[in-house]
This record gives sequence, C-alpha cells and structure tokens, in this order.
Amino acid sequence: MKIALIGASGNAGSRILAELVTRGHDVTALARHPEKIVTSAKTTVKKADVYDQTGLAALLKGHDAVISSVHFTASDPKKLIEAVRASGVKRYLVVGGAGSLEVAPGKKLIDTPEFPAIYKAEASAGNVFLDLLKQEKELDWTYLSPSALFVAGDRTGKFRLGTDQLIANDKGSSISFEDFAIALADEVEKPAHSRRRFTVGY
Repeated sequence: MKIALIGASGNAGSRILAELVTRGHDVTALARHPEKIVTSAKTTVKKADVYDQTGLAALLKGHDAVISSVHFTASDPKKLIEAVRASGVKRYLVVGGAGSLEVAPGKKLIDTPEFPAIYKAEASAGNVFLDLLKQEKELDWTYLSPSALFVAGDRTGKFRLGTDQLIANDKGSSISFEDFAIALADEVEKPAHSRRRFTVGY
C-alpha cells in the first residue's frame, strides 16, 4: 500500500513508520522537521506544515491511506480532516489519546482525580478531534487510543484490543509505542474498526 504518515518523526510516528516499512509498504513520511526521519528505500520524506491545509492536501493526494500522528495541541483537527478530504483519500487513521476512554460507565479517564493536570489540554484536544470524526460523513476514519501510559518499550506483539473502555492489568494501563504501531498497521492492512474508535493495551 501507499501510505502518507503525518508526524513521522515523533515518538509514535517513528515507530509506525518503521512498522509499515518492515511490512513492505511505501510510506510518504511527512514532518515539520524532515531531517529527523529515518529514511529507507520504501520511504519518501517530505516537509509538511499541518496548518497549511492546501499544501497538506496536495502532499496526501494519490495515497491509499493517511495516518496522522501529531500532538493535538500543535495542530487543528478541522484543518487535518479538511486536508484529507480535499486530497481524495478516503481512509484516515488517527493516533488518538487515552483521555476519552471510559474507566467506568459514563466516566472518562480525563475526569478522574488522578489524571495529571499537565496532560489535560492535550487530552481535551484529543476528545475534540474524536468528536469531530464521529460527525464525519465522507472519510472512512479510525481513531486508535493508546493506554494511559504510552511509552517507549519492546515490540512484543502481545496485547489486547478494546473499544471505548481503558484496558488495564495488575500493573496498570500501558502500551509501548512499538506495540501500538503493530495494532495500527494491522488496522491499515485489515480494517476492522471502520468509522469508530478502538484501543490497545496489555
């Protein structure tokens, strides 16, 4: 497949890029700082501005799918969605946040007393993004939420999938960037969560 990856130089983005390339996909890696991207024969690196809707749409044209892995507070979800729509690409996957996941019926992680104040703005913006996608009529979107702890780790391939509830075990709620990348790449290749959110954790 030919896949455009917005935010390919970030923590999650770089792992997603590596996973897709390992699987043989051709990836157009887009970033504000393209010099940070690890290149390969399957990678086309291009500089992109997430706030430049027209320019971004032009870079996305001709791909089978678009993945965005950008900080919610450093982008505009409306512009991202519009750029994908204008590009003519129907499949859009978003690296989501954990804040909107439920820890109890009707209670979101972001609304718990333990939720770190430092992450509230990012999590709130992620919730807005998800709400916008839920209203989207044209794009075949998927929003993948990580677990509460989203960190560098091992590529184990052993994890659980869920829908709107936070996944946790006796060690807490976590997923590595590497295993998250597997779950996202699986979804790209075999869509199982069309027009919905799902989550991944141990």
